[in-house]
Amino acid sequence: MAKQIITIRPATKKDSKVFLSLINALADYEKLKRPTPAAKKRLLEDGFGKRKRFDSFLAFVDDVPVGYAIIFETYSSFLAKPTLYLEDLFILPEYRRLGIGKKFFTVLLKEARKRKCGRMEWTVLDWNQLAIDFYNKLGATYMKEWLLYRIVL
Repeated sequence: MAKQIITIRPATKKDSKVFLSLINALADYEKLKRPTPAAKKRLLEDGFGKRKRFDSFLAFVDDVPVGYAIIFETYSSFLAKPTLYLEDLFILPEYRRLGIGKKFFTVLLKEARKRKCGRMEWTVLDWNQLAIDFYNKLGATYMKEWLLYRIVL
């Protein structure tokens, strides 16, 4: 069997259809409603339009799109540096355990260093033990003293 080639690269506007299909796959995986047509339009505008609000990366095995990540910067007043925030990291279940997640983190940490970030942060659902175990293997720290709050607008 031939060795599979894993590639991770920034997403472009030409990747819109693939990008949205992977977001749909994440919604299905988490048993959530898929983005509405209006939300999909906003995703594409915010990710690839004139005033980008986030950056995204795509993972491929050979030429098959199998995952995506969305990142953006927040800011730490105490570090006086940006923080790279990982909003989504999703790999199609049938392509897990190939090293794609680790490769994603290598690429994203390199991006954080390039941007002169002081840290990288993300959240994980409490039921997603596979992801929690993966993050622990990477040496990530669970910030149990920080509680996530939200106001829906």
